[in-house]
Amino acid sequence: MSQINIVYQDSQILIINKQAGLSVLPEGWEKDAPYLVKILEEQIEKVWIVHRIDKVTSGIIIFALTAEAHRSLNIQFEKHQVEKTYHAILTGAPKWDEKITKFPLRVNVGHKHRTMVDDKNGVRSETRFKILKRYQASALVEAMPMTGRTHQIRVHAYALGHPLLGDILYSAPETDIIPRPALHAYSLKFTHPNTNESLTFQAEYPDDFQTAVKMLREE
Repeated sequence: MSQINIVYQDSQILIINKQAGLSVLPEGWEKDAPYLVKILEEQIEKVWIVHRIDKVTSGIIIFALTAEAHRSLNIQFEKHQVEKTYHAILTGAPKWDEKITKFPLRVNVGHKHRTMVDDKNGVRSETRFKILKRYQASALVEAMPMTGRTHQIRVHAYALGHPLLGDILYSAPETDIIPRPALHAYSLKFTHPNTNESLTFQAEYPDDFQTAVKMLREE
């Protein structure tokens, strides 16, 4: 059984630091592969899905443990009242310190199910990027998606000319630094569905992301 890193749990909510390589729900082409909801429901009777992060992405994800909590959190996500912050490593050296991207996106394109920029048929999408640290030929950034499209941060980074390190699907060169797209769901800020308290949870970098940052720092 995959090791699940529980960041926080009470009677209403469950916060997980998800490992990269584990999907949230079953995938059509790998029906027997383990997935996060199944693992959780073997340990906890029932969890409600509020949002998802990509299989290849590590980091913070919240589940509801009651129907009431699920309803409250869904409303917060729909009204963009939840603040999602990712950390990512971009290839190349961006000329900007902060950037807001609003490329319209169309999802599930072609047999690889890519997302693409489509000015005519795409839906409104917005990501805010901020440089945290510059390296020789890459940069550690904070990325805040204001909308929730599939692969949104990955495609917006690619459209800016700086695909995520290791993101071969979106034209990043092959690298030995990290075996997946360098994207980590770093923090989540929301209102507790029961107490109405404003809460922020952070997820530590996994080993592969930590190693990548260390290697880039030492270049």
